[in-house]
Amino acid sequence: MLIDSHAHLDDKRFDADRDMLINSLKENNVDLVLNIGADMQTSRASLDLAKKYDNIYAVVGVHPHSAKDLEGSDLNELRVLAQQDKVLAIGEIGLDYFYDNSPRDIQQKWFKKQIELAQELDMPVVIHSREATKDTFDILKEASQKKKLRGILHSYAGSYEMALEYIKLGFYIAIGGPVTFKNARVSREVAAQIPLDKLLIETDSPYLTPEPYRGKRNEPMYVKYVAEKIAEVRGTTFEEIASNTTRNLLRLFELEEVIKL
Repeated sequence: MLIDSHAHLDDKRFDADRDMLINSLKENNVDLVLNIGADMQTSRASLDLAKKYDNIYAVVGVHPHSAKDLEGSDLNELRVLAQQDKVLAIGEIGLDYFYDNSPRDIQQKWFKKQIELAQELDMPVVIHSREATKDTFDILKEASQKKKLRGILHSYAGSYEMALEYIKLGFYIAIGGPVTFKNARVSREVAAQIPLDKLLIETDSPYLTPEPYRGKRNEPMYVKYVAEKIAEVRGTTFEEIASNTTRNLLRLFELEEVIKL
């Protein structure tokens, strides 16, 4: 069993073949996909997909790129969406100082508010952080000191040392397609050393396509290439990575009794 812990199957690049792709996941050994919201529209779409397909679960939240568009009423809607069946977490939320599509103070404001929502609902968070390591960590650490916090560092690109600090806060580290790239020395070092019980795998479909399909549309079935590369750098088997990352995700989202291995 493989689980893709982060995909955006509501993206328009899947409009032509979405049904066929989702229905073919099982035969490609992908049993479950977490579809992740990035704004209000895609959060609603993520929930719609989860309602339509047994093998899709939803995450709802607003990405830092779209933080500038948020209003107070949106937080109330997110609260309602988050309490629907098959919604597992608040995300993807966080900070992105690489593009700065939203002002940094606005990113931080809505990051904190969505963390507070997750804590209010006792839900995990899915974190996006790019070129914002210190602020991301400081905000999560401060929040965790007020109330228990847990979740996923999505598409992790930081150091091994920082990954350990996130783990101490209650987070899992998700590795995606870039670990297969030729110049991905740091990602492979993290993948090789991270505690196996805190590791997750993802695609971020349709983005960050792994080798050998880099440059093409990413798809959840390509998560196997991520698992294979991680197995290679850890000196273990594909089966061990697949089974452990699946078990980790089910444990994080308390799905062990819902989905049997």
